[in-house]
Amino acid sequence: MAISLAKNVVDLPELRDRIAVFRDRDHGGEILAEMLKVYTGGDATVMAIPAGGLPVAKVMAERLNLPLDLAVVSKITLPWNTEAGYGAVAFDGTVRLNENLVARFGLTKEQIQEGIDKTSQKVAKRVKNLRGAGPWSGFSGQQAILVDDGLASGFTMLVAIEALKKTGISSLNVAVPTGYESSIVRIASEVNTLYCANIRGGFSFAVADAYVKWSDVGEGEVATLLADFQREHMKD
Repeated sequence: MAISLAKNVVDLPELRDRIAVFRDRDHGGEILAEMLKVYTGGDATVMAIPAGGLPVAKVMAERLNLPLDLAVVSKITLPWNTEAGYGAVAFDGTVRLNENLVARFGLTKEQIQEGIDKTSQKVAKRVKNLRGAGPWSGFSGQQAILVDDGLASGFTMLVAIEALKKTGISSLNVAVPTGYESSIVRIASEVNTLYCANIRGGFSFAVADAYVKWSDVGEGEVATLLADFQREHMKD
């Protein structure tokens, strides 16, 4: 299937529509770092969407000699299925609902508000535990590279983008190892440049299919990765 891309999308044509192209998330980060080497030692900040985006972003930040930070976003899940989401909440309280899914599932106003409140508390706790109380205003006028381990629907990424734009960032770019073609097109329209090594089309898409080794990233692993990066960064 031919893939038609916007001018601000950078991919690796040799990896299009392939699966099992990355050994693991670290390998995905290595490939992206090579694609984004123009940013090496510059003024950009690598912003990871935890949990799965952090292993990718950590490798990128290390190889590109850039600071690493978090853009905490969490999906609002259905009351009867915690794997399926109908919206998302970002680190600054930004909320976006997928109105089509809200209507399809027949969610009541009370269920929606309960979901928003529960997710907001989860995000606030995660920000406090992983990032602390550092200000977001420091990003004004800076460049950011927003990173996740893949783009399926892209809804969580859209909410992260909306929240980061409110900080006054001058240039917002997205980098993901793998992504669904339709989501890539939608996200690209919201950012300066979108980097995706492995773009896939077709009727179905799973981020995990791009990886040989795939497992969930726990909260403890996220904290350890951040601590390791900060310790090494302080040595510099």
